[in-house]
Amino acid sequence: MEAAPSTAAVPNLDKVDFLKLQNGSDIRGVAVAGVEGEPLNLTEPVSEAIAAGFAAWLLEKKKADGSRRLSISVGHDSRISAKKLEDAISRGIAGAGLDVVQYGLASTPAMFNSTVTEDDAFLCPVDGSIMITASHLPYNRNGFKFFTNAGGLGKADIKNILERAADIYNKFTAEGLTSSKGKALASVKRVDYMNVYTSDLVKAVRKAAGNIEKPLEGFHIVVDAGNGAGGFFAAKVLEPLGAVTSGSQFLEPDGMFPNHIPNPEDKTAMKAITQAVLDNKADLGIIFDTDVDRSAAVDSTGLEFNRNRLIALMSAIVLEEHPGTTIVTDSVTSDGLTTFIEKKLGGKHHRFKRGYKNVIDEAIRLNSVGEESHLAIETSGHGALKENHWLDDGAYLMVKILNKIASARASGLTGGSKVLTGLLEGLQEPAFSVELRLKINQSHQDLKGGSFRDYGEAVLKHLENYIDSNPKLQKAPVNYEGVRVSGYGGWFLLRLSLHDPVLPLNIEAPSNNDAVLLGNVVRAALKEFSALDTSALDKFVQAS
Repeated sequence: MEAAPSTAAVPNLDKVDFLKLQNGSDIRGVAVAGVEGEPLNLTEPVSEAIAAGFAAWLLEKKKADGSRRLSISVGHDSRISAKKLEDAISRGIAGAGLDVVQYGLASTPAMFNSTVTEDDAFLCPVDGSIMITASHLPYNRNGFKFFTNAGGLGKADIKNILERAADIYNKFTAEGLTSSKGKALASVKRVDYMNVYTSDLVKAVRKAAGNIEKPLEGFHIVVDAGNGAGGFFAAKVLEPLGAVTSGSQFLEPDGMFPNHIPNPEDKTAMKAITQAVLDNKADLGIIFDTDVDRSAAVDSTGLEFNRNRLIALMSAIVLEEHPGTTIVTDSVTSDGLTTFIEKKLGGKHHRFKRGYKNVIDEAIRLNSVGEESHLAIETSGHGALKENHWLDDGAYLMVKILNKIASARASGLTGGSKVLTGLLEGLQEPAFSVELRLKINQSHQDLKGGSFRDYGEAVLKHLENYIDSNPKLQKAPVNYEGVRVSGYGGWFLLRLSLHDPVLPLNIEAPSNNDAVLLGNVVRAALKEFSALDTSALDKFVQAS
């Protein structure tokens, strides 16, 4: 006699705290075992439950009435756990009764684009999208980003999806897990969506140059994809536009990231692309992070366009197109950048909180209350434009830079990346800058069982009061994050990390000695907080 199908909960599923997988507006976890002290928590059943949670959230959001099946696109970067998680995600979506469109290797911005592209041949637009990525984190990590045509999901949405996922996970049955595999086989389709996405980027550059077929002909541009998902940019974007891309490096996807971390903020990564530009006598170098939502560039002399310089460059380009517009940035940008945007370019600099979603949401909010903003950009290389659906798209940022070079060439100007370098004329850069991380010891008795966040806020409040009593120092009149103070010709910002028990301290000053004076101010103010590890600050002050 055949055994009755099992409807009991699956006994061997590990207990998982789903809410701990939230990382702001993303989900992040450990997907590959073997790293000491990092237990696996982003397993296939957990991923299946999260996908089913997103499907349920989407059905509710879209008020699906059953008249048509909703569809979700799924893509991934080059991580070694990508394929098994793609399969698990597909099972979760299919099990919830939605169609799955797999894109394979893709970029985060392309996944959002699939919700707004209208192209029946590529089954677009989809109703929702999931990108499997953990950006520049180590090989054993992975995670998910979610999109609808309204943009990336916010923190509250992610929490909602994880709560639904926890409930679904606890009700998993052996029969249900087997059934979802069958449904996935029946409802998964595969398309090469990256072809659509890259052809749109190519069209954008051609249009900016007056519809010239190969506006980058004669330019030598090298790409460093860091073995992430951005290798497509050389062959699929630059070469059709006429650029020579020889000397491009680490274009092959490899989730072990054997050459360097794919991160435009990383010194080793920036050194690698700079060297490639100089070795190949290239006009320009372009570097992406793993999932291509961040980028940076290098000019022909090896000058890096990242952090404040990338913001200055993008501000110059955007303010030419939209005079007087507000540029929204994160909190750690320099005072020289503010002067450049406001005095040289005639724009307005609105310095907001760290976190790419915070910066983007603030730009959207400003527009909604009548203050025009066309660019939201972080020092990390996340940049979003109003004209591009407020999507943080590293490839699109580079296209804006290429447009500038191509249109300059079309109007008879030569000089390659000198066109870009010229846009930075007048940008005052700090002679000295440093970021120090002050860790909060969560097991210290001073926390009395309270949260590191409360302790960190108490540190900031104390510092604020301390500053008020020092006539040589001045608090920033408008400030949205931490304590920002000017003095000794420079400034410092102490803030609480978005996710970790850390107070990052940024100092910029005209000299190392001035930076030490500012460091000593912070050190004196914080000496009574014994749960705060100030060793990085102590070392900086004493070594100088």
